[in-house]
Amino acid sequence: MQNTIRIIGIDPGLRRTGWGIIETFGNSLRFIASGTVTSDGDMDLASRLCQLHDGLAEVVHAHQPDEAAVEQTFVNKDAVATLKLGQARGIAMLVPARAGLQVAEYAPNAVKKAVIGVGHGEKQQIHMMLKILMPKAEFKGNDAADALAIAICHAHNRGSNRMRQAVLAG
Repeated sequence: MQNTIRIIGIDPGLRRTGWGIIETFGNSLRFIASGTVTSDGDMDLASRLCQLHDGLAEVVHAHQPDEAAVEQTFVNKDAVATLKLGQARGIAMLVPARAGLQVAEYAPNAVKKAVIGVGHGEKQQIHMMLKILMPKAEFKGNDAADALAIAICHAHNRGSNRMRQAVLAG
């Protein structure tokens, strides 16, 4: 017996954290909502992390997802920027975990492969495929689009993730 599963995808960032919510039933996908939580760049780091936390907590409370997926951080040449992104990613994982959701993680290339069919691609390709996969999808900017792509990636991979967890649990 299949149930409708509501998934929140989260694209972490210190300035802008994108979020996207879809529902999946079997192989069908349905757009629910998307948006961006922002932090004030003039504030100290702790205050900005609080803004991200509170904004994501409101989204999770309002939309009541069943599962969550977060994009993994890629390491770039700027160690300070990577560290700050990692802290924002911690918030992106903490909020759904505190709401009792299992949180899956996906590499950026896995997300692109799930949505556009290849592990490397342009933002415009993701936008185009989102409109094909979910014609009613609305998203403003790359952060919300990426978050929807993360949710779709999870929808495609959630069965294999559950099997892997069951094997590891013994």
